[in-house]
Amino acid sequence: MKRDGRKLDHKTLEEIRLMAMERLREGEPASVVMASYGFCRTTIYKWRNQVRQGKGLKALVSRKATGRPRSLTAAQESRVFRWINGKDPRQHGFDFGLWTRQVVGQLIEDKFGVTLSLASVGVLLARLGLTPQKPLQRAYERDPEAIEAWKTKVYPKLAARAKKLKADIYFWDEAGFRTDAVQGRTWGKKGQTPVIEVPGQRQTISAASAVNAKGAFWFATYQGGLNADLFVGMLELLMKHRRRPLFLVLDNLATHKAKVVNEYVASKQGKLELHYLPGYAPELNPDELVWNYMKRTGTARRALAKGQSLQDNIEADMLAIQRNPALVKSYFQAPYVAYITD
Repeated sequence: MKRDGRKLDHKTLEEIRLMAMERLREGEPASVVMASYGFCRTTIYKWRNQVRQGKGLKALVSRKATGRPRSLTAAQESRVFRWINGKDPRQHGFDFGLWTRQVVGQLIEDKFGVTLSLASVGVLLARLGLTPQKPLQRAYERDPEAIEAWKTKVYPKLAARAKKLKADIYFWDEAGFRTDAVQGRTWGKKGQTPVIEVPGQRQTISAASAVNAKGAFWFATYQGGLNADLFVGMLELLMKHRRRPLFLVLDNLATHKAKVVNEYVASKQGKLELHYLPGYAPELNPDELVWNYMKRTGTARRALAKGQSLQDNIEADMLAIQRNPALVKSYFQAPYVAYITD
């Protein structure tokens, strides 16, 4: 029986080589020695030549294979990671805003004069812990310093003052829903776009909600767009029967800062305060996750049946959220809003 030595581990092969040479020195014929191991007879002569040309039997000792040397040094690979992680290709002179293997390969060639295949670039990125991901979109107008200040200075001071005054902190946001908006994807034959039946008569509804880290949830629905008078009306509902002061955190929508709104807040004599998030930073608001949840799992994801009311269904979904404090609390565990519970 012939044995393929390539299927044996290095340590076993080393022992076979050393024992074979020992038996050969003791006078056993090469053919007998190699036959006992199942190897080709001529292989032993290669081993003997290695012993004669090398440093004795040490020439037969197994050594760790070095493999093909890397094209980039460890320092260069670290630089590649710094170029990519959290950066935009346009910062390096490219006209495309997403990292691809082609772009990374071109950047490496421009900076180091080293040409890598697409497969090699992929291996390098994987080794650096970089994976292909769908990016989040951020507005150019964002102010990173204001966002960082909100998370590390402004909100902590607000939370400390709320604790001192025994005030509740709620986060507020609005969203719109429509019956002809198909959320998500479905399967279909390539080249033939699937058809989803939706009601011919469009229904739309707007909703506002407020969430609290302790699991409290308030909501209201309304028709049309939000104006200052409507906002004040909802604030009145939110404040009804409220005993503790309320700090309401919301975005910088002009309606939220209208004169009539400020007058209403002033009339509450400190029982209601409005605090505004940095501009263009919706991810800082955990109430955004309410809409994400509803559009991913709720009525908004399903087409209405004949005779159904979008408003009734949206209100039913929001009532279910209100009855599930654990779900509301989970919105505050998302990475972008972890600053609230830190």
